[in-house]
Amino acid sequence: MARLRAPGGCPWDHEQTFDTIKPYLLEETYEVMDAIDSRDFKGLAEELGDLLLQSVFFAQMASEEGHFDIRDSLEAINSKLIRRHPHVFGDGSANTADDVKRKWDEIKKTEKPRPQGLLSGVPRTLPALVEAQQISTRAATAGFDWENVDQVFDKLNEELAELNAAASQEEKEDELGDLLFVIVNIARFLKVDPEQALRRTNAKFRHRFSHVEQGLGKPLQEATIAEMEALWQAAKKSAS
Repeated sequence: MARLRAPGGCPWDHEQTFDTIKPYLLEETYEVMDAIDSRDFKGLAEELGDLLLQSVFFAQMASEEGHFDIRDSLEAINSKLIRRHPHVFGDGSANTADDVKRKWDEIKKTEKPRPQGLLSGVPRTLPALVEAQQISTRAATAGFDWENVDQVFDKLNEELAELNAAASQEEKEDELGDLLFVIVNIARFLKVDPEQALRRTNAKFRHRFSHVEQGLGKPLQEATIAEMEALWQAAKKSAS
């Protein structure tokens, strides 16, 4: 990467900045996730390399500006892993995964100044679904939460009614956002990752819709909804 960025290297690499590379970081992250979901381990090896490239790229640009280099990043994560695993590298103890998570959070709080607000540490640039998951989880740690999942389902029905009653486009957008936020909280109570759940559903829809397309034997525009529904149900049964 240093060679690519140097004079006489690659014109494209040399022109890149922190901001222009950010979209590639997100793109490569999702490609890694897709390879994991499909259990494509050969593809995963390649995608992890692409993801690592983003770290190297950012570190090289930072090094050129005199901020840090890739060794600083690697030393930082090594030190963090040792520091936050005292039950492995020190004389601490942890018997369960929950014990580890609790200790991790306790150590993390001592490492950095506490943000002014509980939610201020959640990046606003996260995908909305992930952001909702993180801010609701943090609010729950402060006791701002429902007592049980049944109460969240009651809230879900309330939000559905409000969405159904919404008149203006602005009201519909607002109520739909509330509905999605409640669904994220249902996922939290059920200990389900909403991002992964939706990705699985997206993959399932892709597979079934592909079955519909292949089974029709004619353009989708020429098919009836009954024909497509029959093939959809067939795809559903074959997967069960």
